[in-house]
Amino acid sequence: MKGHQASKAIGKTIKYLFLSLYLIIVIFPFLWMLLTSLKSSQGEIYAFPVRYLPQAPSFVNYSSMLWKGNFSRYMLNSFIVSGIAGVGSVFIGILAAYVISRYRFKGQGAILFFFLFTQMIPMFIMLAPLYQMLSKMNMLNNIWTLALLYVNMMIPFSVVTLRGFFSGVSSTIEEAAQIDGCGRLRALFNVIVPIMLPGIAATFIFAFINSWNELFMAIMFIDVDQFKTIPVGLNALILKYDIKWGEMSAGAIMALVPTIILFSFAQKYMVEGLSAGAVKG
Repeated sequence: MKGHQASKAIGKTIKYLFLSLYLIIVIFPFLWMLLTSLKSSQGEIYAFPVRYLPQAPSFVNYSSMLWKGNFSRYMLNSFIVSGIAGVGSVFIGILAAYVISRYRFKGQGAILFFFLFTQMIPMFIMLAPLYQMLSKMNMLNNIWTLALLYVNMMIPFSVVTLRGFFSGVSSTIEEAAQIDGCGRLRALFNVIVPIMLPGIAATFIFAFINSWNELFMAIMFIDVDQFKTIPVGLNALILKYDIKWGEMSAGAIMALVPTIILFSFAQKYMVEGLSAGAVKG
């Protein structure tokens, strides 16, 4: 008995040591980025041997990004396009996934396969024809065009993901709502959607984060500074003969804050959605 407890304790210790080592490896790049953002000069950043801790921690890089640069505008633009992409793709995904999940019609499998297939096509392949089309329509350097492209980019994933959640919800629930006098749309949004809040939240987060971090479309279709998003603004810090590591690190840290807050909020929201779904079910 004692031998079994000892081996169990050793196994638990090894597991915690491995997890601690993994956590250090994962956190170290973010910690280094944070420390770099607090260094006040390029000389301190490029110092050899490497100085991990800043000699005199300073927020000069943050103030440079916010007040001297245009980073606050970039962040607002990213919020606009990412928010529209998340809400738009989830709303369209709910409607499309509901039809694919609840109805049986000719070509249903082909439509679902099409949505899956589009996920395998690299986005940069479509940049050239998209650029030509948008250029002819005078839709370049337009933040709403970028938001529309992001919605279009995230629709296939939203449809496929939400279709799986719809399949996990019994159709008898909405049938009961229809017997009580609800139409299909009312039963969908008043009964089924509250049950699916965890899935909807996860889909929205994925769409938002992918749009928030997207670079290729933003750098291809936006050339006016006031319409640039965060990835494009950070990319501009890579100069021909130098990289502004301090300002880039500060910008990356500030760009991480909204996503961390979103995940923190969504974690609670998903638990509430599960509880509401359990009660309604």
